[in-house]
Order: sequence, then C-alpha cells, then structure tokens
Amino acid sequence: MDGYEIIKEIRKRFDIPVMVVSAKDEDVSKIRGLEYGADDYLTKPFSPGELVARIKSHVRRYERLKGSLVPFEVISHKGMEINTASRKVYVNGREAQLTAREYELLVFLASNPGIVFTKEHLLTRIWGADYYGDTATIAVHIQKIRKKIEKDPSSPEFIETLWGTGYRFNK
Repeated sequence: MDGYEIIKEIRKRFDIPVMVVSAKDEDVSKIRGLEYGADDYLTKPFSPGELVARIKSHVRRYERLKGSLVPFEVISHKGMEINTASRKVYVNGREAQLTAREYELLVFLASNPGIVFTKEHLLTRIWGADYYGDTATIAVHIQKIRKKIEKDPSSPEFIETLWGTGYRFNK
C-alpha cells in the first residue's frame, strides 16, 4: 500500500490531522496527497522547528474544531447531508469531494445556519489566529465549495453572500 492509500484508509477510520512528510517535492505529488485527504504536505529537507510548528498548528485547529462540533451529527438541508462522523458530504445522494479546509468551512457555516460571518472571522476560525493569508482565501474556498454542492453555483441555495459583510448558511 502506498502513502496515498494509507491516507485514504486513515480518513475512512479516523478524524485526525494527517501530515505528509516526503522527499517527493513535485507539485503533482503534493496535490495528490492533499486531494487524498492530507491536511498538510512537508517536503524534505525541512527544519525541525517548522515541523513542530506545523504539528502544533494542526493540533490546535483539530482541538478547536472538535470542540465546536457535536460528535456523530448529521446536518441535513435541502437535499444536502453532512455526516460529521464520516466527514462525508452528500448532495442529492451523490458524494461531494471536499478538501479538508472546504469541509471545515462548510461544517462551520452549516452548524450555524442564519448567522452572518465576516471573512475575517471565518479565516481566524478555520485557518487559525496565526494564519497570515489574505481574506480572499475565504472567497476562493466558498467558490470551490459552491461548485461542488450547488446545482447552479452562480445562484447558490446553501451559502449566501452578503456583499460587504460576509457569508451565511441559508436556513
């Protein structure tokens, strides 16, 4: 079994952070690892300090998200079902393949229907307070989620944009 298959097996059985440490530094290897469910991909050589910082960051986010979710909850809305135990999302019976961050963002919004969240709040909540990225990251992830769960991403039913304010999950 190769590393990618191991990631798939871990994801089937456990809801834990997964980090790939590999000598393979080609983009295709990194993308494949992340698409199979890894939360991070670190290539050799790396500093021990960076490895420790990344692990701490993933553990903090994992603990924060685990505390915010009701175990084994199923969130259902207009033909979409999110099973937090299996970390799977189904739309009209078809599984939507979301990345780890897309899944976290969707679950957070769906767990708080009708509440408006700013991009800044979502960025801090999902990526963590130590993330230094741009809030445009949120818009990009929302767009990718919509392509995977909406019938018509240009006219979304699930995640609503409130221009100049943020996003909310429709009740």
